[in-house]
Amino acid sequence: MEKIYLDYNASTPLAPEVVDAMQPLLTDFYGNPSALHWAGKPVKELLQNAREQVADLIGSSAREIIFTSGGSEANNLALKGFYFKNRHRGSHIITSKIEHPAIMNPCRFLEQVGAKVTYVGVDRYGRVLPEEVEKAITDETIMISIMHSNNETGTLQPIKEIGEIAERYGIVFHTDASQSAGKVAINVHELNVDLLTIAGHKLYAPKGIGALYIKNGIELEPLIHGAGHEFGLRAGTENTLLAVGLGKACELAKQQEGNPDLKNLTNYFWSQLMDAFGEQIVLNGHPEQRLPNTLNVSFVRKIGQDLLSAIPSLAASTGSACHAGSIELSPVLKEMGVTEEVGMGAIRFSLGRYTTKDEIDQVLLGLKRIV
Repeated sequence: MEKIYLDYNASTPLAPEVVDAMQPLLTDFYGNPSALHWAGKPVKELLQNAREQVADLIGSSAREIIFTSGGSEANNLALKGFYFKNRHRGSHIITSKIEHPAIMNPCRFLEQVGAKVTYVGVDRYGRVLPEEVEKAITDETIMISIMHSNNETGTLQPIKEIGEIAERYGIVFHTDASQSAGKVAINVHELNVDLLTIAGHKLYAPKGIGALYIKNGIELEPLIHGAGHEFGLRAGTENTLLAVGLGKACELAKQQEGNPDLKNLTNYFWSQLMDAFGEQIVLNGHPEQRLPNTLNVSFVRKIGQDLLSAIPSLAASTGSACHAGSIELSPVLKEMGVTEEVGMGAIRFSLGRYTTKDEIDQVLLGLKRIV
């Protein structure tokens, strides 16, 4: 079997169009975007265009987009920035038990400096129940942060419903859309969110670039102090090269919105897995409300890493790539109530823009051979 990549949720290759968009900045556009002379002005225009492309993907204005070094920084800016700027109004934050470490660890840090954090559970599909979020609200609650989709199972969360609750109580609502931006349509106004995180390397842009949507009127304390870059919220000369890459990737994602090809290929893969393995295989996550590219499946009474090791040419994951390397039951699956004999056999297959049916068929043959 030739090398096959089914780990697009961990990271995506650069789209050729993204590489082309970035190329001129390696040679010709070297000025500082803050400079007012001939070398700076065209770079500032490229940066503004990239900001508009990111904003267009999520239905915001360009003024509401802050470029960051990635999803983790955007999450930290959202959580810490809002808490430190607004803790005079209250100290309580609500999040979920299945968040990415880029949410969980900032919350744990904030607990050390006075915040109170409630971690709500999920149902057997890995979905946060809006009524559980509402029950957790107190007079001290200033922020809710629930991921848009889970990075391991692909399960989509009821963000719109939770956003309506947050709005009703006058609480700021953040969602980490690192895994879903570019895969499903997102509109910040329809979702009722005040803050939203994007990670470049999840949607065919480079690593080291991300963005945070900050609704007009929301005040944050910067994590990085210095000059007034990024509307005073992130000091340091902007990385125009990577921002242009992210902007182009967002433009491509917007153009491909609603394309059913990836979902159809994922559904084909799942149907073939069920035909081949029957009761030996279990789907983890919601059967319908999930990312169109993600299949988290368990091979019952097997160990997922052992199966992947037997197919070294296949790149897939036994959990989130950010905390892989352990065969312990995934905390996300544990919170969903998945038993150990099922959960230990979990493999996350995440397809992407360049996955082919022939590759899926090759993976199926390999799995049939070893399982």
